[in-house]
Amino acid sequence: MSVRTAVVDDQELVRAGIARILRPRDGFTVVAECADGSELLAQIDELDLDLVVMDVRMAGLDGVETTRRLRDRSGAPPVLVLTTFDEDEVLWGVLEAGAAGFVLKDAGAAEILAAARAVAAGAAWFDPAVTPRLLAAHRRTLAPAQRAARRLDELTAREHEVLALIARGATNREIADALVLSEATVKSHVSAILSKLGLRDRAAAIVYAFDHGVYEPPGRPSASSPRPSAPPPT
Repeated sequence: MSVRTAVVDDQELVRAGIARILRPRDGFTVVAECADGSELLAQIDELDLDLVVMDVRMAGLDGVETTRRLRDRSGAPPVLVLTTFDEDEVLWGVLEAGAAGFVLKDAGAAEILAAARAVAAGAAWFDPAVTPRLLAAHRRTLAPAQRAARRLDELTAREHEVLALIARGATNREIADALVLSEATVKSHVSAILSKLGLRDRAAAIVYAFDHGVYEPPGRPSASSPRPSAPPPT
C-alpha cells in the first residue's frame, strides 16, 4: 500500500525535491504540496494522510505550531521534520510538540527515504548528524531533579531490551523479529515503557534512551563521508 504523504515547505524547490524523492515506485504517493502549516490544515480532513514531511521554519504557520495542532487531532498522521544544522532550539520545540523524528534537508535520497519509511511505519527517526549536539544542548538545560524523576530501574529486563531497540529506530515488527516475540507482545511492552517512564510517544522514548545511556547515538559523519545522491527525474 502506498504511503499517502504531504510535503510542507515554504520553498517551492525544496517541496519539489522531496516530492521527487518520495516516488510511487518507492512506496509513496505525494498527495499534497503545501507552502505552510495553514495550507496543510485547511485540507487535512480530505487528504487521508499517512505521513507529513515538513520544514521547521516557514514564513506562514511554522512546523512547531503545525505539529502541535496535528497532535490535537484524532488519527493525525506522524510528522517527519526537515531541518538544517543550525536549528537546535526550534528543533527541540517541534519534538516536544509531537514530531516523530527529523532528517537534514541536505541528506541523500536514500536517507530521506529511510526516515520517511520508518516514521510512516510507526517508528521514530533522529538524524545522526544532528542528534549528539542536540542532546548535549538539552542536557545542559535539564535540571538534575528532572533527570532523576523517571527511573530506568522501574523497567523489566525485557523492557530494557525493547527500549534499546526503539532507540535504534526499530519498528514493532523489527523488535518482534529480533526478540522472537509476537508483535502484540511488543506493543504491550512499548505501552508499559511509555507509561512507567511518563513518556508520550516513541520519539520521547528515544530522547530518554539517549539521555540515560540506554543507547548512544552514532556521531556526526565526517565531511568526507559521501551521501547517496538524489534520484534523477522520472
